[in-house]
Amino acid sequence: QVHLVNSGGGSVQAGGSLRLSCAASTYARCNYDMSWYRKAPGKDREFVGDITNAGTTTYADFVKGRFTISRDNAKSTVYLQMNSLESDDTAEYYCETYSCGCTSGCWGQGTQVTVSS
Repeated sequence: QVHLVNSGGGSVQAGGSLRLSCAASTYARCNYDMSWYRKAPGKDREFVGDITNAGTTTYADFVKGRFTISRDNAKSTVYLQMNSLESDDTAEYYCETYSCGCTSGCWGQGTQVTVSS
């Protein structure tokens, strides 16, 4: 069974940075394709970006070069480095995958990011 754990959220001022983590635990050795989403109160879920098992990344337009997704396969962990944070980035962030046996989807529990202006 795959288990994803999100961490790294917190409260920062506008312009600050945070690095979120998505750690995958599984009995099977597998490098996940992983997506990051965010959900703010009163808003729809929003795609942030993703990374393939080969390391290719894609980002939503609003990222504007501020966020970077990376992975450490030895630790089965995917990271979301967020710089130049804005108040509109305030949301719960979570990772999601449909790879490596997660045919019906696996999600992290989410981590809260709060940006104050």
